[in-house]
Order: sequence, then structure tokens, then C-alpha cells
Amino acid sequence: MSTDFTDLAAFVTVARAGGFREGARAGGGSASRLSEAVRRLEAGLGVRLLNRTTRSVAPTEAGARLLERLGPALAEVESALDVVNGFRDRPAGTLRLNVPLSAARLVLPTIVPPFLAAYPEIRLEVVVEDGFVDVLAAGCDAGIRYDERLELDMIAVPIGPRRQRFATAAAPAYLDRRGRPDHPRDLLAHACLLGRFPSGALTAPWEFERAGEIVRVDPAGPLIVRVGASDLAVAAAVAGTGIIHLFEDWLRPQLDSGTLEPVLEPWWQEFSGPFLYYPGRRHLPAPLRAFVDFVTTRQAVLTPAGRTP
Repeated sequence: MSTDFTDLAAFVTVARAGGFREGARAGGGSASRLSEAVRRLEAGLGVRLLNRTTRSVAPTEAGARLLERLGPALAEVESALDVVNGFRDRPAGTLRLNVPLSAARLVLPTIVPPFLAAYPEIRLEVVVEDGFVDVLAAGCDAGIRYDERLELDMIAVPIGPRRQRFATAAAPAYLDRRGRPDHPRDLLAHACLLGRFPSGALTAPWEFERAGEIVRVDPAGPLIVRVGASDLAVAAAVAGTGIIHLFEDWLRPQLDSGTLEPVLEPWWQEFSGPFLYYPGRRHLPAPLRAFVDFVTTRQAVLTPAGRTP
């Protein structure tokens, strides 16, 4: 019996992703080619590997057993092939990163252009998701998350600024009209602009800290946007709709221009910066190894001995 390696890889991609379209997005191919490859594999083996419905794709018992054995084996094959890649003058291949919107907006823009300039044979694919994600199941090589959302048993490398703050701000016209809060609890009497995570949870309560005192408030307001539509909330704040609570770096252009005015700045809470995280494999894929080394070197330059930007 002869089985094509690419057909096996297609089955693993689809089974892990939970669908042909999802597998195509994760693997960078097409859903029709994945479907054809899985059908070819099933025909060659004489066993159905996937149960297909209009809403989902899931492994059969035989498929689950095959997936359990194939996953580690394919990872070893990929690692072996990547060892050869290490002998090239420059690493090549695709690197897939799973990152939250905040990292795509505030961290990667200063890293991606110089990285791609240094490694022109690497193709970088960035998947933006704000929920909890198993990066490997999502078909990604690594992810960026904050420490409270890091997956267990992963290697974490600092990336981007090590200290960040949440900023609270509003348009001067709004504050002239409604008054300027002196304490976080004053926000309960204001129109606040809220966000909603993909899980459905609101980005509340808002948390503030001053001289060791932590205050959490659960404000209300006229606008709720999904986390991915934060620019709409910023525009609404600039227009005077209400008070916004977001990453300071995200609001910095409006704060610097004066279209937004800081609110409760002494209470702005700091938090640690994001991490690049990836599985602790003995042999990392060459594109990922190049990215980890690039980020590590960059962080060392930005944060010399004891300094945290």
C-alpha cells in the first residue's frame, strides 16, 4: 500500500482545524485540494477517517487513532526537513503567528518590516485572534499573548514594551459638558464606551490603581464594540460620545493631538508587556528560530541591563 505524505498531512490539518475551510486557512492551501487529498487517502486505506456534516468535520474512531499516531510523526518529519533548511545561507519557509489585535496594532509594526528585510525568503502570515487559542491546533507556529493568557508548557520570550498602561480618556467637549472625574467611582455617572471579547464577556470592570489601592468599576454607556472594532470606539470618544478605556499606546496619537484628554491619569494601571510563545521543541522550524533570535536580539538592544521601556 502506497500513501502520499501530502495526503497524510492534509488529513492532519483538516482534523486539527475541524473543517476543510478552516484547514485551508490554517495551512495556506485550498479547501477543495484538502478535500480531494482526504478522499484519496480514505480510498487508499479503505476506511472513512472523517465524519462530514454541513456544520462540522470530526475524526471517526479510525481517524482519531490515526491522528494520535500521525501528529508526533509528522512533527518529527518536519523537524528533520527543517534541519536541512538550517544549512541554507538564509532560512526560508512560512512562519505563522497567532496574535491579539493589540499586538498586531502596537507591537508588530516595528518588528515585522525589519525582520522581513533581514529574511527575504521567509513568508510571514499573521492570524489576529483575541480569544484563547491553541496555536498548534490553529496551524500556527507561535503566538503572542499577555502572561495571564499564556498557554501552559510553552516557552515565552518577551516581545515589545515590557510595561504598558491602560489609559482612560475623553474628548474635551464631553468633559466640559459632563464634568471631569476625580475618582474612578465617578465614572459610574458617565457615559462609557465598552468592548466585548469574542467569548461574549465585556471588557469590564475597568481596573485602576494608585498608591497600592485598587479600584474596580463596572461602568455603563451607549456603545459596546467587539474588541476588533476598537477604532470605532476611539472615533466615538473623539466625537464626544463618552469616556474610553484602552491601551495607552493605542490612544497616544489622540492624546498627543489633544482630541482626547487624559482622565484619571494618576490611576492608570500598569501591566506587563506581551510575550512571544511557542512549543519547546528540540528542533524549531528555521523561520521560527530566525524570528525568536531576531526578537531576542532586538529586546536586548531595547532593554539594556535592568531597563524596561
